[in-house]
Amino acid sequence: MKKSFITPVITIALILTMSLAALADTIRLKDGSVIRGQVVGFRDQQFIVLVGQGARGRRSELRIYMEDVESIEFDNTGPSNIGGAGAIDDGGGSSSTSRPTNPSRPNTSNTGGGNTSNPRPASTPPTFQINTRVRGDATTNGWTNTGLVVRRGQRIRITATGNVNLGAGRVSTPAGVRTLPDRDKLMRDEPTGALIAVIGDDNDDFILIGRSREFTAQRDGVLFLGVNEGNLNDNTGGFDAIIEAEAVR
Repeated sequence: MKKSFITPVITIALILTMSLAALADTIRLKDGSVIRGQVVGFRDQQFIVLVGQGARGRRSELRIYMEDVESIEFDNTGPSNIGGAGAIDDGGGSSSTSRPTNPSRPNTSNTGGGNTSNPRPASTPPTFQINTRVRGDATTNGWTNTGLVVRRGQRIRITATGNVNLGAGRVSTPAGVRTLPDRDKLMRDEPTGALIAVIGDDNDDFILIGRSREFTAQRDGVLFLGVNEGNLNDNTGGFDAIIEAEAVR
């Protein structure tokens, strides 16, 4: 099913509440140009679009300023839920922005959304890579916006290095510290200080990443990364994460 949305001024709220389970999105520019590709993110007032199918399955990346866009059509193949508009970084160039709705640590169970590892198939599709710095403190509400719009069914692999000082002389790698108690951490049964992820700003199905994790997304939404600890106020440092995302055809 195709859904077409046209407005004189395209806003982030409008775009991100659309259904994004697209195989081929159509971007119509105000100068009459038409671009077909895959909208994968939004940063610095620009849509990030993958286009073409070059050598070895590689795809080119275009950045299109919001004010140049007349309309976007998302070619849906099924229902999706991307959550709130505020999840996308529309600010000054950093991919480290606040996740607008903090789960406030009430839901400490992992209900399994996207938290199942999946082996790579024998023939892997092309991927693209995003590097991001995951802040260990509470400056961005405990979450780092990676700028990646994930599609349901998309395979994601994340690897991380670095250290976060958890306060009181305690230090954690992305794997976390299993012997360190913390009743307020988001994933109570997982190591304190470990790297975790969530898809969408309205979702409490947290995913343990640790040093490395590959999984298949169970929903559409912006990918956020954070630290599995209840009190982030005295933290310093961060993790360096490499995200490899399957290029959805």
